[in-house]
Amino acid sequence: MPCSHLLPENQLNLFSTILPLPTPAAGSHTWDDAVAKWLHEQSHKASLGTDMMHFRWLEPRLAGVAMRDITRSMIEEIRQAKIDDGASNATVNRVLALVRSVMRKACNEWEWIDKAPHVRMLREPTRRIRFLTRGEALRLLEELPVHLCDMAAFTLATGLRRANVTGLLWSQVNLTLRLAWIHPDQAKARKAIAVPLNEDAFMFISKQYGKHPTHVFSYKGKSITQVSTAAWYKALKRAGIENFRWHDLRHTWASWHAQEGTPLFVLQELGGWESPEMVRRYAHLASSHLAVHANNLKPLRHG
Repeated sequence: MPCSHLLPENQLNLFSTILPLPTPAAGSHTWDDAVAKWLHEQSHKASLGTDMMHFRWLEPRLAGVAMRDITRSMIEEIRQAKIDDGASNATVNRVLALVRSVMRKACNEWEWIDKAPHVRMLREPTRRIRFLTRGEALRLLEELPVHLCDMAAFTLATGLRRANVTGLLWSQVNLTLRLAWIHPDQAKARKAIAVPLNEDAFMFISKQYGKHPTHVFSYKGKSITQVSTAAWYKALKRAGIENFRWHDLRHTWASWHAQEGTPLFVLQELGGWESPEMVRRYAHLASSHLAVHANNLKPLRHG
């Protein structure tokens, strides 16, 4: 199956009926066969759309190549080609990680090749988490148009991802219990998320009642799909806030929680993260549990 036949993400549920898995002779499996098998086995992944984008970029470089002929030097050429495209180290590594995963599957699970080639990743700079102070957040909310303001404020109160906010349905909200929920198929980690509505979240979600029959957040009677609009960027500029994305509202929510002493294991459950490692990004902001130990050292008296 040529890689150019990768299906749109909204057709992945038809994958097994439209494109049967290839059954080539032993030892003759190609990269195209591996892509088909990967997409079939990973169809549950929330990030499958990103994988497909990377597969499309890899197609002219690996299409038709036998899996046994994909060498370390060939992967290094792919890495350099991605760098030459102007991609960041992080983006290059995402492509390399996908190639590495496919090759390891071919070796360890599918038994198509005897050994997977080594894939050398690039060094990625450690970046500080971008989050707003409360003063900056208030300035931004004041500059946003009402529909974006309400969604941004709701995000700051709940930490939900963009797609979960724009796609939130009234059938997922119980105002009496002050609770919302994200279904497993809507969550990145594929696990249901309970969303307790604090005072701010309850207020901003209550404002939307009656505006749209199905979706909580809407604009002029229509559901909202895009939030990073010209209005968003203009509001950032007027508020004097630079280098800030919509997703950083989620980082802001988590950072505020950590600073207020919310235990990281609770933050992980509230935010719907799959692993503790993802939450440890905020550990340096939660110092209250360390203060008692820091005070173990007696004051140094001198003079």
